[in-house]
Amino acid sequence: MSTIQVLVLIGSDSDAPVMQAAVDLLEKLGIRSEMTVASAHRSPRRLARILEQAPSRGVQLFIVGAGAAAHLAGVVAAHSVKPVIGVPIDSSALKGLDALLSTVQMPPGVPVATVSIGRAGAVNAGVLAAQILGVSDPAIAGRLETYKKSLEDKVERAAAGLTSGARN
Repeated sequence: MSTIQVLVLIGSDSDAPVMQAAVDLLEKLGIRSEMTVASAHRSPRRLARILEQAPSRGVQLFIVGAGAAAHLAGVVAAHSVKPVIGVPIDSSALKGLDALLSTVQMPPGVPVATVSIGRAGAVNAGVLAAQILGVSDPAIAGRLETYKKSLEDKVERAAAGLTSGARN
């Protein structure tokens, strides 16, 4: 097994297209990650094995995406002292609201940092993971600063494009 910094867990393979945004951002920032499927309800023994192996693999934090009842992030947080970032997935008739409420409402002592529903949440989970890791890793912090600057530059280009097209 390879050494990874961030383990991205998804409750179903149908969550992979959304959560790939987190994996892609982590890769862009030079953070080693891996995504795998483990259901809190349908494969609890698989999840237990993954969590048991995580420390020896170098996992420093978890990003967990799940829809509907979305208990996966909470179960991970209950079994680990590493930070857990939950991404609610829009995969039910309730458009992700059920997943958001399941992910954000954790009992005292079992926190899950929860981001927004869907792809934007997956991207923000990757950014938050980089911010957490960047506290103790100046190289990651530097790459994150470059990423944030690219966001600023994109807005400046968009504003300049609108301004140059404006008519008086």
